[in-house]
Amino acid sequence: MSGQQSGRAGAGEIFQPLAADDPTTVAGYRLAARLGAGGMGKVYLSYTPGGRAVAIKVIRPEFGEDAEFRRRFAQEVRSAQRVQGLCTAPVIDADPDGTRPWLATAYVPGPSLADAVVAHGPLPVETVLLLVAGMAEALHVIHGAGIVHRDLKPSNVLLAADGPRVIDFGIAHAADATSLTGSGVTIGTPSFMAPEQAAGRRVTPATDVFALGQVAAYAAMGVPAFGEGTSHGVLYRIVHEQPDLSGLPERLTELVTRCLAKDPEARPSVQEVIRLCQAANEATVLRRPEDWLPAPVSADITARVAAPAPVQAPPPPSVPPTAPGTVPTAPAYSPTAPAGPTAPPAPPAPTAGRGVPVATAGAPGTGFGPPTGAPGRPATPPPGTGPSAAFAYAPTQHRGPGGPSSPGPYPHGFPPPGTGLRPAAGQARRGLLVALVAALAFGVAGGVTAYVLLKDQGQRTGADGGAQQDGRGGGASRGGSTGPATGATPAATASAAPAAVAPKAVEFKDIDLPAGYHLNLGDEVVRPEDGEDGGYELSYDTGDYLDAEGNGGHLVLLDPGQKGSLATCRAETRFAQDVYVKSLSQGRQICVTTGSGHMGLVTIRGFSSKDSPSKYLTLDLTVWRNAAAAPRS
Repeated sequence: MSGQQSGRAGAGEIFQPLAADDPTTVAGYRLAARLGAGGMGKVYLSYTPGGRAVAIKVIRPEFGEDAEFRRRFAQEVRSAQRVQGLCTAPVIDADPDGTRPWLATAYVPGPSLADAVVAHGPLPVETVLLLVAGMAEALHVIHGAGIVHRDLKPSNVLLAADGPRVIDFGIAHAADATSLTGSGVTIGTPSFMAPEQAAGRRVTPATDVFALGQVAAYAAMGVPAFGEGTSHGVLYRIVHEQPDLSGLPERLTELVTRCLAKDPEARPSVQEVIRLCQAANEATVLRRPEDWLPAPVSADITARVAAPAPVQAPPPPSVPPTAPGTVPTAPAYSPTAPAGPTAPPAPPAPTAGRGVPVATAGAPGTGFGPPTGAPGRPATPPPGTGPSAAFAYAPTQHRGPGGPSSPGPYPHGFPPPGTGLRPAAGQARRGLLVALVAALAFGVAGGVTAYVLLKDQGQRTGADGGAQQDGRGGGASRGGSTGPATGATPAATASAAPAAVAPKAVEFKDIDLPAGYHLNLGDEVVRPEDGEDGGYELSYDTGDYLDAEGNGGHLVLLDPGQKGSLATCRAETRFAQDVYVKSLSQGRQICVTTGSGHMGLVTIRGFSSKDSPSKYLTLDLTVWRNAAAAPRS
């Protein structure tokens, strides 16, 4: 009853952004995306308070205005809430009496049967048997709740990793009684209706069995059993003609033929349908494996598993907004300033392009002038500022006539303004001279640093993930005639060390890697080479698995929602020597570390078709050369 129909391509089409006329919440459920729309209403993605994804169908306003529809809809919702089968999407919440009626069901991450057949063609016989048996189980619990589906069709069957799910049961019954059905709103799909339904006669559980036979034929042949065309022509053939089953596999003939009997009494029950599936199965007993779907169809599930998180409202501003043209008065952090409203604000530090600080003598909090606040407090950076903060928070020191000394109560030889103490004239002149020389030296050092950073196009990474620079530099000691500065703390010295340059990412797109071939990540142009054994860095073994054979090499299969990157590959330690292809789907990513020190990220893009003369994987590869240390000998 969820109507979880959506696009077939990428996640951008599956999870559509909300339009201007879409609601943002429904009865407290925050809507994250639109999944699709149909004749009954629109379907949205949302989440329970515990984080489980749900599909919310909001009924069209025209139906909500019809009193008889509301009555039947409420009745169907109550019945549907009793349906708890393994092959259905359970109804978890609803409001038939709301301004716009709605209901919520569990979200099923999987394409519809209609989307899968259009995108990948007919399904194998084994898959069709498991599909029909699962649908029959769903109909068994639906009929047990007193509901006839009435609109069983490929778009109302979702293909999940652990089996099919039948959805949207019961809504067609609620819509049958409305005046809208006679004014252009069609309930039910002509190609999958039963003869009695097309003729307007009584509908029974056998009606769903007829539709089940049509869905089975469509899954196995790729086309409806009674053809396509105008609704009148299709309905005429359903009532008066026999289906075209010339393309149906022989093992499915008895099953489909009996389901499509014109007489409802001649059709099998859902329990008999399951027995027919068992009889047609070569192993006689149906067992649904994890890979019950063809690999290309399984790949479509990946894009639907990574459901987008709900959009959260922005947090309220922590500082009251100020009038236009004014500067906020929130005090800037100063390591030596006392807490409280009396701490003076620090002006923003000037920059010389790309965030390179410019030395400014006397600027509070920059480390180039006297620190404000209580004397003797260490000028250490605040927690979480990262290594680059050492440039601004290097401790200042007193310089006497004989050279550097330990910091005194007034680091530059004179008290800060407002203390009531006046320095001697000689002390003031010496302090001013030292400050001017230090400012000039730091300015030269800052300019050189800016030039180097602007020239270097490589990416610099550090503990804070951003660009780093050594701002302390020897400029201060070189500029002063009294010798090098001393007394810097080890923490400040360590944090001012230059950051390592990140290895450059090299990308190779759409590589078709055949079984029995391998890739070497160290090659200038990475391309498949013949051979699957012999110490290769990444090979596609004919045993249907990817193998890291090089000395010390390993693989890590990332989780479906995990974003692959160099940092992720370095952090993950779920090492494996090989990864079986049956566990892969479109979009899955594998981290590769070679024994020679290279790292790579494999993104699965597709699989060879069954009729292809060769078996291969289509993948994208990102390589970071020398990004991992070579194994110790």
